[in-house]
Amino acid sequence: MEEDYKNGSSYDEYYDNVYAAANDDDDDVDVDVDVDEEEYVDGLQEPEVETNRSLFSARPTCKVIRKKYLLAAQKEDLQRVMDLLSLKEHHARTLLIYYRWDVEKVFNVFADRGKEWLYSAAGLSVRSSKDLNSSHSSNEVTCQICFEDVSGNESTIMDCGHCFCNSCWTEHFIVKINEGQSRRITCMAHKCYSICDEEVIRRLVSVKHPDVVEKFDRFLLESYIEDNKRVKWCPSIPHCGNAIRVECDEYCEVECACGVQFCFSCSSEAHSPCSCLMWKLWTKKCQDESETVNWVTVNTKFCPKCYKPVEKNGGCNLVCCICGQPFCWLCGGATGKSHTGNTIQGHTCGQYKEGEVEDAECAKKQLFRYTHYYNQFKGHTDSLKLEAKLKDKLQEKIVILEAKSQQLKDFSWVTNGFNRLFRSRSILSYSYPFAYYVFGDDLFKNGMTQKERQIKQNLFEDQQQQLQANIEKLSMVLEEPFADWEEKDVLQTRMKIITLSGVTDNLCKKLYECIDNDLLAPLQEATHNIAPYRSMGVEKASELPQSLTRSKIGGQ
Repeated sequence: MEEDYKNGSSYDEYYDNVYAAANDDDDDVDVDVDVDEEEYVDGLQEPEVETNRSLFSARPTCKVIRKKYLLAAQKEDLQRVMDLLSLKEHHARTLLIYYRWDVEKVFNVFADRGKEWLYSAAGLSVRSSKDLNSSHSSNEVTCQICFEDVSGNESTIMDCGHCFCNSCWTEHFIVKINEGQSRRITCMAHKCYSICDEEVIRRLVSVKHPDVVEKFDRFLLESYIEDNKRVKWCPSIPHCGNAIRVECDEYCEVECACGVQFCFSCSSEAHSPCSCLMWKLWTKKCQDESETVNWVTVNTKFCPKCYKPVEKNGGCNLVCCICGQPFCWLCGGATGKSHTGNTIQGHTCGQYKEGEVEDAECAKKQLFRYTHYYNQFKGHTDSLKLEAKLKDKLQEKIVILEAKSQQLKDFSWVTNGFNRLFRSRSILSYSYPFAYYVFGDDLFKNGMTQKERQIKQNLFEDQQQQLQANIEKLSMVLEEPFADWEEKDVLQTRMKIITLSGVTDNLCKKLYECIDNDLLAPLQEATHNIAPYRSMGVEKASELPQSLTRSKIGGQ
């Protein structure tokens, strides 16, 4: 079977049969193959939705929130909570900040625990204006912070019932805002964790420090992004100013309106099927000098005098450092300079040091293993960069074909084939860091026995080899100068691209099924969730509903 994967013989026979059928009637090229041509030619159908897990589930709806509509998006969530619980805006904001702007969680806690528990957990005290007015006397009160006697008009009582002078409240608010605690400014009373009314904060601080009020409002607005697990800034550099909101909290990859694709979970580049932790470890491993150290360990010995690494470039075991110190290559011990074929002056090397040999062999194996996976990863990422330039060439071919073709009018199969190539190549490249960690000792050392690991590694590598073989074939067909060919040859090329695109898509699905069912599921590693496979690629975030944008414009 392994030879079949390498040679691609079974697939070659399959394609030969398809092309032979196509050649029987050049006018009717829609032969019976196991590929939904409409799906891959028109690109209008979503892949079939799987029900067992999120790998093939319908992707979460995601929206682009442009900077000027950020306030409108925030107010939409605030309004939902205000309507359900009959709260003021600042009370609703306190709840949402505590529950990380998860409106559904607020509703669920309210249904399961009740209103009193919901408010208490968030530090929210809700009292009617009538209660506050009755407890706030117009007579003089003694502030328990500065112990000054002030009139009732110069003091303020919060929802929790604590009353202090306006001057102390103002200083307290300014300090908290400047410390970056605008989101949850608590009462000054001892062991009172009630959140202060943001309208009171604005009113008191604005008297002498309007600039601090602006900072306060900016922090509250930014909390919608920074405290919200369903909204994140686009990581584009320079920043495009957009944020992305998803409608559920599953792991996913999204594309901003600016064109940047990223992992919503960790905000790094889209890296499925690598988990976020795997990708973080891999990028660090590729950037730091750990593997250089491994190479030095394998190929050099340290001078016993100056401790600089020395590489051996000859057959003699007596080597000399640039500092002038000779030493034995076998054991690393310092020696004299003179030697014969059998002995070295001032040195006897007869003891076998098993630990050093084992450490060197282990470092050598680790370096070789890392180099293998890194070369595969880099090779396919380099191919991605080269194939990205293919897009413009394919557009030129389409223009030529549209001008001269008699039978074909729709050439979306060309762009669809390119998109399939690009998506699949990306998945293949990221599958190598995934394999490096799943079948290594860094993360899953005790997750499976050596025998289980070998069996699963063989299974996974079989999937990789099949996918790689078809990706290379699809790349070769797309690079052919078919725009210059006769139309019957173009029809055959069309069939090749459609077939290869379909097979490649199915192989990507099977690779994810292998990862989900055979590798990650038995390990029960919740920290290694991966973004689901999407046949149509990373989801492009859509614009906010017009009702929100109109409300923003109308409010200006």
